[in-house]
Amino acid sequence: MRFSRRHLLRAAGAGATLALSASGSSVFAQLPPFKGSLGAFVPRNPPEAPPAISFKSADGKELTLADFKGRALVLNYWATWCAPCVEEMPALDKLHASLAGEGIEVVAISVDRGGMRQVAPFFEVNVLKNLPVYLDPPGTSMRAFGIRGLPTTIIIDRQGRDAGRLEGMAHWDSDDAKKLLRAIAGPKTA
Repeated sequence: MRFSRRHLLRAAGAGATLALSASGSSVFAQLPPFKGSLGAFVPRNPPEAPPAISFKSADGKELTLADFKGRALVLNYWATWCAPCVEEMPALDKLHASLAGEGIEVVAISVDRGGMRQVAPFFEVNVLKNLPVYLDPPGTSMRAFGIRGLPTTIIIDRQGRDAGRLEGMAHWDSDDAKKLLRAIAGPKTA
């Protein structure tokens, strides 16, 4: 039985990787293959503007995605009570340390209702030294993205566009993850 491209795309539903290979989009056609836990990455083809969101830094300063203009973001939603999130955090900490100099930053936003009171001890106990603390106790930004569960990671490219997401845990400090992020981010601009 043969299927048309349209049927394959419809059957793929959330599995946009089929749409990716069929589309031939210039940026996405050059992405490395999604391997291991990155196989769950769903590219947004074409990338689009993310919703207007805000969240807070550890010192209570309100931030938006515009505050990170020109940088690619690994926007991760997590909570201290989420076992896969807890397992993933050390990899995100290492990823931030290794790619921040390339203009690719991890913005891990805690949706814990206890805010800093809950997150600060978690960072200390888990020896997370590289990640800045970002908070959204009411989960408003998470809802704006239509996130269904934790952890969920949204990749924002250097142009500030939502380039895709991965629902669930990933090994973000792996070579495959770094290749994927560098390909989506593109070259660092001056």
